[in-house]
Amino acid sequence: MTPSAPTGTVVPAPPREAATTGPTLTWTDGRFLRLRQPHRILAGSLHYFRVHPEQWADRLQRVASLGLNTVDTYVPWNFHERRRGDIRLDGWRDLPRFLRLAQEAGLDVIVRPGPYICAEWDNGGLPAWLTGRPGMRPRSSHRDFLNEVGRWFDVLIPLIAARQAAHGGPVVAVQVENEYGSYGDDRVYLRWLRDALVARGISELLFTADGPTPLMLDGGTLPGELAAATFGSRPDQAAALLRSRRAGEPFLCAEFWNGWFDHWGERHNVRSAQSAADDVKGILAHGGSVSLYMAHGGTNFGLWAGANHDGTNLQPTITSYDSDAPVAEHGALTAKFHALRETLAPHRTRPVPPPPDDPPLLKPTTLSVRHGAGLLGALKSVSTPLHTSSPLSFEELGQNSGLVLYTAHPVIPPGPHEVTVTGLHDRAQVFADGTLVTVLDRPTSTFTLTGTGAAVRLELLVENQGRINYGPLLGQRKGILGGVRVERRLIHGWSMRPLPLDEWTADDLARAATAAEPADGRGIATARLRVEEPADTFLSLPGFGKGFVWVNDTLLGRYWDVGPQTTLYVPRPLLRAGDNVLTILELDHFGQRLDLLDAPDLGPREEYIETFA
Repeated sequence: MTPSAPTGTVVPAPPREAATTGPTLTWTDGRFLRLRQPHRILAGSLHYFRVHPEQWADRLQRVASLGLNTVDTYVPWNFHERRRGDIRLDGWRDLPRFLRLAQEAGLDVIVRPGPYICAEWDNGGLPAWLTGRPGMRPRSSHRDFLNEVGRWFDVLIPLIAARQAAHGGPVVAVQVENEYGSYGDDRVYLRWLRDALVARGISELLFTADGPTPLMLDGGTLPGELAAATFGSRPDQAAALLRSRRAGEPFLCAEFWNGWFDHWGERHNVRSAQSAADDVKGILAHGGSVSLYMAHGGTNFGLWAGANHDGTNLQPTITSYDSDAPVAEHGALTAKFHALRETLAPHRTRPVPPPPDDPPLLKPTTLSVRHGAGLLGALKSVSTPLHTSSPLSFEELGQNSGLVLYTAHPVIPPGPHEVTVTGLHDRAQVFADGTLVTVLDRPTSTFTLTGTGAAVRLELLVENQGRINYGPLLGQRKGILGGVRVERRLIHGWSMRPLPLDEWTADDLARAATAAEPADGRGIATARLRVEEPADTFLSLPGFGKGFVWVNDTLLGRYWDVGPQTTLYVPRPLLRAGDNVLTILELDHFGQRLDLLDAPDLGPREEYIETFA
């Protein structure tokens, strides 16, 4: 178990045990050896948590056919332990099965267990129940944080250790934390993590990965462990910097950004096949090893997409994580796939399977939509209010994601009055006696209500648009964190209805759709799709504004007409032969139909070169 210590003292690391066998990957004179033979790591990222488990084997085969000999994946703690003490490693969370399938595809595996992963994943992979705890100091040697990491590692790391190459498994390397030098410089924390991995059985190669700048490498590297870099361009500069600091170590680009992710309201970021191939050639020309980020991006199903912050505004990440990767979101092989396959060909030492055909797609069709219950009535039909004096945050309500409906009944004197909401995260639709008044999207937001001297039913429907996954605002709480004032007077006497959309069942969806309140331009809509043979498809929602879509009883993800993404990928395993029900929770305005298309539309494209610098 993880040791603890009084507040303010250094927590001792777990004892470091000697490995019984040597690691599979070693190095000498600046080059990797695998079982003492010269080796070059040709890897690519593929996240099991972003791919339906019935498609894991297919996507791994596609990565192998790219010419890679290794796949790497993060492990998102919050995906496996949504609630403290309920650790899940089955179904979509069956990491051991994913590792076995990777081995069957002929791939080595690099595991990146965090506990922080970034990955544009909600909260950087850290559980909200952890970062929302008062006084918590994530990504540091803070006692409470290390105690929780140790408890999680007690379950996770032995599973990984048992599947190391030394024991006949595929795991050849494990990363210590993730790009820590971009966040902090707590070396006690990094050493503790390194030793915690070893104490729980990791004997294969350990490494750190940071951006190729002196500041980042100073903060994130560990003496005695391989230092890798993450970047998207100028491999000669990265190689020179690493070699100037780590003479004799091999040059490893642990993330080569051959594409990029997208935020809502921005353009779809792409990188040309030639640009990506040229920089991979540069890494290889320097004798380097490389991991493509991403080889296959996948999808932020449900509400797992994270967010960034530009210093002024929240930047929520879209549902697609296609990332302009060589293997597209639905498994198709792109021009970048073929360009990189050719680039890697001279450096392969294993047989490579031929590129497979693209997955089959449903024939395009249009579905009529039935508008059901209005928004507020639908939400109230599937929730139970909790009454308190002041508004509570998502974390205080024990809720990770989704919506919370806050209601109060203030008496507002006659005439117009300014109402201020403080600590709003992230977006609130404001209703007065059931009528939409405004939409707020700033931490401190104001609007005007005209009072009559009587009580008004004031309702704020607050949406968590994704927890920040990178930078100093990591772990920021959601909901109404301050209060709501009429002029300078605080409003008290609140009820809150938690609405964890990604936990709704088929019964919840049916109850919401048939709630008594009539449709008012927003609320629940449904459509029926009959298929003979399930296949992939792309869902378009013309005329709809902002909301969420379920396919049968699985929350597919968010949509939003600000773009850039205008279609949502529907993987074949979510459909069944016969009738399928699509349920839409629309927050802003209904459309009249749904279109199923045979190609994705991720929006206007932009070559985002500065990202790769």
